[in-house]
Parts: sequence; C-alpha cells; structure tokens
Amino acid sequence: MVASAKFFILFSFLSLIISSSIAQTSFRPKALVLPVTKDVSSSAPQYVTRIKQRTPLVPVKLTVDLGGGYFWVNCEKGFVSSTSKPARCGSAQCSLFRSHGCSGEKICGNIPSNTVTGVSTYGDIHTDVVSLQSTDGNNPGRVVSVPNFLFICGSNVIQEGLASGVTGMAGLGRTKVSLPSQFASAFSFHRKFAICLSSSTGIEDGVIFFGDGPYNLNMDVSKVLTFTPLITNPVSTVTSSSGEPSAEYFIGVKSIRVSGKKIPLNTTLLSIDRNGIGGTKISTVNPYTIMESTIYKAVAEAFVKAVGAPTIAPVAPFSTCFASKDISSSRMGPDAPSIDLVLQNENVMWSIIGANSMVRLEDVICLGFVDAGSNPSTSQVGSVVGGSHPMTSITIGAHQLENNLLQFDLATSRLGFRSLFLEHTNCANFNFTSSA
Repeated sequence: MVASAKFFILFSFLSLIISSSIAQTSFRPKALVLPVTKDVSSSAPQYVTRIKQRTPLVPVKLTVDLGGGYFWVNCEKGFVSSTSKPARCGSAQCSLFRSHGCSGEKICGNIPSNTVTGVSTYGDIHTDVVSLQSTDGNNPGRVVSVPNFLFICGSNVIQEGLASGVTGMAGLGRTKVSLPSQFASAFSFHRKFAICLSSSTGIEDGVIFFGDGPYNLNMDVSKVLTFTPLITNPVSTVTSSSGEPSAEYFIGVKSIRVSGKKIPLNTTLLSIDRNGIGGTKISTVNPYTIMESTIYKAVAEAFVKAVGAPTIAPVAPFSTCFASKDISSSRMGPDAPSIDLVLQNENVMWSIIGANSMVRLEDVICLGFVDAGSNPSTSQVGSVVGGSHPMTSITIGAHQLENNLLQFDLATSRLGFRSLFLEHTNCANFNFTSSA
C-alpha cells in the first residue's frame, strides 16, 4: 500500500513536469500509435519503430526494447536541435531516473545500454520535442507533440550492432521515464500500452498502441485477451542497472506442456529468487526464446518425440532441427505440437503454435528456441546476462511474440495476450491510413 502511494505521488509529479509543457492545444488524445517494422539488416532480426524528434522535427529510427527503462538516441552523430535542453543536477527531471550521476557541467546523466549487444556507456540526460500520431484505435488521427520529453544521449559506441539507420532504442519498460509512462503522463490517459509484432520483413508494419483499446486489427483484439499478473523482479537483469529493480516484464510460468503433456522440470528455476535469478521474462531484443539448459533439453526432447520425424544436423543458433520436407504446414504455420506455458492455474496458458515455435531456414526447419548452455553468439540471439548460466531461466523472444497482441497494464500490473492466428487476423492489419 505504501509502495503504491509512493508511486502515485511520483507519477503525479511526472505528470506535472511533462503536462505543464504539452503543445498548446486543447486536444488530448486517448491513445497514440507507432508502427513497428521487422528489420533483418543486422545479423539477427530487430524490431524498429519511427518517431519524430527535435526542432526542426526529423524522423528517428529506434530499436524497440520492451524491457528498456528509457529512450536513448546517439547525440554524437548528426544530432542538431534548437529545443534540446540538458537536465540539470538536482532538478525534478533528474530525480525521475532511478539512479544518475552529475557531470562537471552540472548536467544529470545516466548509463544507456544497447541491450542487443550488452554494451553500456555514460550519457547526459536531455529533454526535447517528440511528435507522433494519436489514434482512436481504428486509424491514426491528429499529430501531437510533447515538448519536454526525457531521453539520454547515447554515443557511436553503443549504437554499434543496431539495425541499419537505427540511432537509438525505445524503452517500454517499468520506469517513470519509459515511453509508455511519459506519454500517459503527458496526455493523462491510461497507463497501458499494447504491442503487436508483424512477421513480415519490412513490408507490413506491426503496431504499438499507447493507451487503452480498442486495438482494431480487423477486429477489436482488446475484447478477447487472456490475462495474467506481471511480476516484478527485485533485481535488474541489465548489468548497467545493478542494484535496482528490473524494468523488464516477468510472468509466472508454473509448468510447461508439450502436445498437452506436462514435462518434468526443476520448478525452482521458474521462480525468481532474492538475487533476481530465475523466472520468465518477455523480450523484443532477443529474437528467439532462450532457455536455461535443463529446461531447453526437456522441452526439445518432448517436442522431437511429439513431432515424430528424424532430426538433422542443427543450424546455429538452434540445436533441434528437421528437414523441411518432413514438416507439413497450415494456416497456423508448421504443423508442430503446441508448447504451452502454464500460468497462474491449469486453465490459463500461453500456447505457442507452429508459426511461433519453429523457424524455417531454406530446406531446414528448427525449433525456434535456444539452449543457453550452447553458448550462442550474441550477434545471433542478442545479449544474455549470465551467458551459459542465464540469470533469467526463460526469456520469451520476439519470434514467439509475432502475431500475438500483448497489452501491458502498468497500473494493475497485468498482461493481456492473444494469438491473432486464433482470430484469423495478424499484426499487420492496423490501418495506418490517417483519418485526420
């Protein structure tokens, strides 16, 4: 109760800071919208959005980091803006960051991380204009701006490893300075957001909604969600934020079924201990689900048995592969046994179907999960804290999220989810043709 009251006070404080400088207009949107594109220009897929920033406004490409605590952009290369201002040490803006430093010029700073590569550095905290489209959930609407949007100045060093043309990262995590929190504060709408990643590469955009539904993807998906509690990990899984609670989104997986059968697991790995080790988180910067080795082996063994086809030589970063000719396909993707993550009770499951559980690589098709114990390359699977002994037992990766709508309710700490294959639609079906 005390913690809730404390967050309410801080959130109200943030609202005052940002709302006091909202663009001079009486229009207050109920929700905002951004496109998300699957980008395969780097060695592993990244999911990229585009937002306008600075004066004059320029489009900025950002890799989406679901669990990232903030918005950072490279200020060393081509950053020019007449409205960018540093946050001064001791200021209210500075206090919104969980931890910070102070430079000799009395400018507040923080440590932005490239969570794809695991590289971090120090950067000054600034404010500047950002601009994006509002939405009624059916179409984009009027363009709105937030003049004093907080971000961290990154550098050339941490930009390395991001997709072509990307100059920063859009953090959607559980902090007061992530994109969802700042937008909700600026426009006084619900502290909710939803993300829906398209499987199409650079052709059809997925979507991020900031605010409540409707989320119209040929139907209002907000009406058919299944819900599960979000869990807070008391320890950050990002090395640059050690000692802080995690900004990432964890859920309570209790067991795993393959083809309806519960598989034997060391269930202590599914809980988060006092050191922040264990549990299950959701990630957009790890392209594939990464599992602690004993969990992976149990899932893979049951999966191979249920498939009933011979395995072949694996293709990195995967360890379990089949000949494509041995796996038939349907509207739901490869004809594969369902992998069910059992949540708060036996009736609430996140079911991963063939389109999400398998990855096709020409004439080879693989179980799209990665064994952390195989020491996969960061360039192929993203940064894994703990390496072969991962800090998080299960990281649900972006391929497993494609064509699933996920709604994160920060006020009630609840996740809503739905596979769009079940609704005969997909994440590329938001109509980005403006109605304004």
